[in-house]
Formats: sequence, C-alpha cells, structure tokens
Amino acid sequence: MKTFEELGVAAPLLQAIREMGYEVPMPVQEEVIPLLLGNDNDVIALAQTGTGKTAAYGLPVLQKINQSQRYPQALILCPTRELCLQIAGDLNDYSKYMDGLKVLPVYGGSSIESQIKTLRKGVHVVVATPGRLLDLLNRKTVDLSAIKSVILDEADEMLNMGFSDSLNAILAEVPSSRNMLLFSATMPQEIARITKQYMHDPQEIVIGNKNEGNENIRHIYYMVHARDKYLALKRLVDYYPNVYGIIFCRTRKETQEIADKLIQDGYNADSLHGELSQAQRDYVMQKFRIRNLQLLVATDVAARGLDVDNLTHIFHYGLPDETESYTHRSGRTARAGKTGISIAICHIKEKGKLRNIAKIIRKTFEQGELPTGKAICEKQLFNLVDQIEKVEVNEKEIASLMPSVFRKLEWLEKEDIIKRLISLEFNRMIDYYRDANEIEIVSETAPGRENRKERSSDRYSRGGGKNAEEGYKRFILNFGKADGLYPNQLMELINRCVPGKVQIGRIDLCDTHSFFEVEKGAAQRVMDRMNRYEVDGRTISVEPVQEGKEGKEGKGRKGKGFGNREDSGGKPWRRNAPARSERSTRKKRSAFA
Repeated sequence: MKTFEELGVAAPLLQAIREMGYEVPMPVQEEVIPLLLGNDNDVIALAQTGTGKTAAYGLPVLQKINQSQRYPQALILCPTRELCLQIAGDLNDYSKYMDGLKVLPVYGGSSIESQIKTLRKGVHVVVATPGRLLDLLNRKTVDLSAIKSVILDEADEMLNMGFSDSLNAILAEVPSSRNMLLFSATMPQEIARITKQYMHDPQEIVIGNKNEGNENIRHIYYMVHARDKYLALKRLVDYYPNVYGIIFCRTRKETQEIADKLIQDGYNADSLHGELSQAQRDYVMQKFRIRNLQLLVATDVAARGLDVDNLTHIFHYGLPDETESYTHRSGRTARAGKTGISIAICHIKEKGKLRNIAKIIRKTFEQGELPTGKAICEKQLFNLVDQIEKVEVNEKEIASLMPSVFRKLEWLEKEDIIKRLISLEFNRMIDYYRDANEIEIVSETAPGRENRKERSSDRYSRGGGKNAEEGYKRFILNFGKADGLYPNQLMELINRCVPGKVQIGRIDLCDTHSFFEVEKGAAQRVMDRMNRYEVDGRTISVEPVQEGKEGKEGKGRKGKGFGNREDSGGKPWRRNAPARSERSTRKKRSAFA
C-alpha cells in the first residue's frame, strides 16, 4: 500500500491531512489521485458514499490550482445544499496551508447577492448545486471559461433529482479541454450517456462491483403483515438501545406519521421531509448530526446530501422503487470501513421487490426473527448496567450531597436499591411487553436463496392474482406503466383524492392499467372520490374487480386499454364519466408530474 506522499500529494496538503488524522490512502484515493494529478485524464469512479472520495478528487484538484490567478479553475457539482457545504468545508480543511486559496460553495437557499459579490472578488474553486449555478450563469455573473477540472459528485443522485437539463447547460459552458471526473454509487443508463457525450476516453475505476452494496453492511429483512410494521419497528428500536439511525419512508405523509408516533411513544426522534422549510430542515439535521436525536425519519429526497458518520442502523420502513435508492440508503451506514446494519421491514406484497434488490446488489438478505419482549427487556437492562459501570463519578461535586442521600436510603439494603433503580427505569417497558401480543412473522425464503420453482410461482402471483387479500377490496384503474405510473405515485394519487387515512394493499401495474387493493371499509369512499378527478385532462376511472374475473387483464395487454373488458354481467365495460358540464367544472389534478 502506497503513502499519500508516494501518490504525489504536495507538502502543504500532506501537512493538513496528517493533522486531520489521515494515515494511509483508502482504495479509491490510491486509484484516483495519481490519475487526476496527470493531464488529460477523464475518470469514472464507481464507489459508495463513505469511501473517502472527497479527498480522492479534492487533493489533486487543489494541488493543480494556480493561486496567483483568482478565477474559477475547478468546478465541483453535487446534488444538495448539505453535500455542497460538506465538500467546501473539507476542501478548506485540506487547503489550510495554501495561503490565499479560495473555495466558494454556491447553493440555493442562501443570498445569491452574497455569492455574486464573492465571485467578483475572485475564487479558485466553485462547489455548486446545478440549479443555483445555472441561475448565476443566466445572470452572467460567473465565468467558467477557464475551468480545468470538472467533478460530478453523486452524479446518479443529480440525475434522479431531475438535473439532467441543468447539467447539459452547465457542461456546455466549460472548455472541452478540461479534465472530468464522474463519481457515482451506481451506473444507470443516463450516466453512461453523460460519459459518452462529455468525456474523452475515460478510465473506469470500480471500488467493489458495479451497483453492489458495501461489503461491511449486514442486510436483514423482517416479513410481517402490513398492520404490524410499526410494532415491528418499535421492537427493533427497543432491541438496539444505542441505535443511531435513519428510518426511510416512501412518502412525506408516512414520514410525519411515523415520526409523530415515535415521539408520542417516548422515542428521541424527528422527521425530515420536503414540506419543512429550509430553516426547519437545517435545525433537524443539526440536532441529528450532534446526536441530540437518535432516530431520523426521512424521505429519500430530504435525506440526500445528509452526511453523518457512525450511523449504526438504516431502517427501510418502505422499500424504494429504485434499487439505486436502496443502495444509497444503506450506504449511509458502514462508512470509512466501519460496519452497519440495513433492516427492511416488509409485508408480503414487497417480496418481489426485495428479491430484485438482492439480485442487483448481489447480496443475500437474512430473514430476521423479531425479538421477544423478554429479550428486549434483558437487552435494555444490561445496557443500563453497562452505563452504570462506566459512568464517570465527579466525587468533588457530589461530595456535599451524598450524606443526605445516604441518610435517606439507609433503611434500604443494597439489593433493594438496585431493584428500585431497575423498576424506576423499566416498569413502563416491562408492562408494555408483558401485555403485548407477539408479532407474526410471515415465513419466506430469504432473497437470493429461492429455488426456480418458487421464482416461477412468484412470477405468476406478481402478474396480478385473482382475488384480493382478506379484508381488502380490489380495484382496476385506467392508468398504467405507459402513463408513467409507479406504485408510490399511485399511493400518492389515492391519498390526494381521498380524504382521511386509507390502508392500501397490493398494487399490480400493467402497461395500460393497474390493479390496487384498499381495506373494505374504505372501498366505496375510494371509488366515489377517485372517480371525481382528472389527471392531465383524462378522467380517472376506478371500478371494482369481481373475484375470479380478472382474466387476462392481469398480464398487461397493450393498446386496447379497457375498451373490451366485460363486467360480471357480460356487458362491455364503460367508463362512468360525468356529463360534460359537470366535468368541465371539476378541478384538474396531475398526479404524475
């Protein structure tokens, strides 16, 4: 293994990183630094978060800066404000002994006039989010004509967030002769397009395997009934008394609901989602970074760019639609060589999605067994005993108080004092788990280990099965994959159209239509409310599916939509459209924008 000095890192940078505790290069640094210190080297680096990538590109970028020329020479693009500030902070730390070198973070949510003023004074490195940088370009207040190095950090995340057009506009403003480095945790097709269009014979570096998760992460899943997901989450959080993690949910509404429940149940938690103001988000994230919060309940979008070390657990309260999102979620633990645990709390309808994730990231998921109430109480008890053993006693400060305490407790034996201490701390938890019913685990073969027969039968069930699950009503909707509909968007559409809480069951998407299930008690309300709305000028049509009558529709027949579908009476199925005058006054809503 080489040293940083052997990689060619200059003395001022070496002095700074040694003071920061850097001893030997991490694998990605050993691969990337020599390439970027050379000339005309374009590089694609596939590596997970927490692998030391900021130093991998930051050190050579800083070393190649001509400090006597105060104009932007390096551009680093990243998806979020939080990551932008983190990168800029790291670069300032690395350049501690490079007098006069100026790094400017450019991001939305702060004064653009202040950023313009700093640019006019002269900067060497610009770290930016695409939206704010494009705004500055349109105002002609930033000049990228002398850029020598362009870094795209977390390129896949930028594309997932819809920055493709902004990236194209920005990259058109930088010289074609510049070096370019693209960092990404995964390699979707859109990344391949960027590399082909903007990079010159790039060298590819892969730390691990493409789209593969971190080796130091243990992947566990718990298959429970949908109604038991929150109870399962509580048990797992209780079983890990020193947990410090993120709970990922699929929607803003679910995120807030789970956070509220945890807070009401006495957990040290808070929420992070898109409906919070920037000031609220900053406050919550700062509390989480300094560990004033144990649990952060977040959506994928809100948590992007949140860089926190030493996370012990990642909880997936709802599996994401995209495998890349699962990789990014899990990669927030087990950073810098540490270990971590990624826990998926699933219900049976997510079986296929879990299997696909396991296949793509090339990991075997362990099926976990939820801890019993007795096991949880024992774990919490011994954690308290450990804390008592390790607590630092300030003899001087408490000396004057102890005689009164001893007199107050002198009638109690040592064993009585210990029992009362334990009871004071644990009576509530003991009472809760004494009365709590055990949660049923749905027996299921671990993803990555199923045999061909199981895969074949599951493939049939995912095609849409005939009957709804017990307690649910099955509906057919006249929108499908061809309309850009995904499960999370269908759930949001139902929540948007139907007031109040609706328990949603299985969702099956076909090309021209979809099937979904809701609890029977809400079925009529769902059908009545959804049939009152339009999506982009097209009337929503929701009709019940008669059990055993789904037929070929479950296989995703293309082109004909529902025109030839027959209902239980053998008559052609017709959309129950309102009269034109009523339809014209109805509020139009777009669910898939």
